[in-house]
Amino acid sequence: MYELILTELENQIFHISLNRTEERNALNLKIMQEIDSALDEAEKAYNNGEARVLFIRAEGRAFSSGIDLNSMEDYVEQFGEEWRQNLFATTRLLQNILTKLERLSLPSICIMHGYCLGLAVEMSLACDFRIAASRTKIGLPETRLGIVPDVGGTVRLVKLIGPSRAKEVILTGRNIDINQAEQWGMINYVVPKAELMDKANELAEELKLAAPLAVNYGKRVINDIMDVQRGLNTEAWAQAALFRSEDFIAGVEAMLTKNYPVEWKGK
Repeated sequence: MYELILTELENQIFHISLNRTEERNALNLKIMQEIDSALDEAEKAYNNGEARVLFIRAEGRAFSSGIDLNSMEDYVEQFGEEWRQNLFATTRLLQNILTKLERLSLPSICIMHGYCLGLAVEMSLACDFRIAASRTKIGLPETRLGIVPDVGGTVRLVKLIGPSRAKEVILTGRNIDINQAEQWGMINYVVPKAELMDKANELAEELKLAAPLAVNYGKRVINDIMDVQRGLNTEAWAQAALFRSEDFIAGVEAMLTKNYPVEWKGK
């Protein structure tokens, strides 16, 4: 049914696995659209009483390297040649997918290994829980491309770890030590890679002991405490301006060619 992800329903757990291993599970438009469809499947499985928990994980050596910078032509086909001049439609599409993940009736667990960068981190932040292997590299490097996290990464990270620490993660663009991320509350658990699925299954079993409707409503109440949508709108506004900047073009070229440091122009 899908080309770039795998889905499975087992023991009341709905699995979505990234399966673009040759590209380090880089997130292009197609894989995001497939995730969107799989979330609809997961919601249906919950409504039918078949699923109680969602796992988002990945095949291969890493969870995901983030957005696929080599697949920008996908957005041309979807939104036209001038898509960068009117970025709101693109940003909104991706935001809506991760908002669907955040609002899913099922409690969701993101299971990370290898590295989890950029858009992949934003996906993890839309989940209810994050479990990472002990050597996982995690970071939001967008500012080193001349842009900002615009698919919920900024607003959700502030919710999780507060504005000062979120600024350190986002404004530096550097990878965060995984144990530091756990201490800050960005990650729920850090475990050896061999124990990753055991820990995820342990948490899933605890969640299944609670009444499903109570879990659903408890999740909704907690999520609604902060105004996420206003933050998403602000992210979209900022990214629309940055995508048209000369710095973004230079940042993408440097990222693709490994030509550092970038000579930023500030425009």
